[in-house]
Amino acid sequence: MTGRRRLEYVRIIFVIITKTTPYTKREIGKLQERFDTYIKTVIDIEKKICSAGADRHFESERILLKQGSKQEDLWGGGVDINTKNIDFNAFINIRPADNNPSNEILDEKRRKLYDKLTRYFFKEIL
Repeated sequence: MTGRRRLEYVRIIFVIITKTTPYTKREIGKLQERFDTYIKTVIDIEKKICSAGADRHFESERILLKQGSKQEDLWGGGVDINTKNIDFNAFINIRPADNNPSNEILDEKRRKLYDKLTRYFFKEIL
């Protein structure tokens, strides 16, 4: 090439896995590819469906909404693989209409259910 730079575009696709049963160790390995030690999760706390592995929580939220979940049943957070901590923090949780004006899941009942379901879906590592 004479003085021109060739631009290459690389598209990296990460995995989002949505399911009603616990993740296998292999699936958890795939989910870790995005952030290595952290997995973002969105859980339908009524239907007990987890969508995990997204770059942003709204991506998993969108998948669950398309599958028939109700907005008021979807809550976000994540799992730190190293510390085994579960967090309850996601922008999708900011919903004043559902009495949740914070990134954190404030309602104790919802928070406990989210924790219980996260431990179920990630029982291979928690």
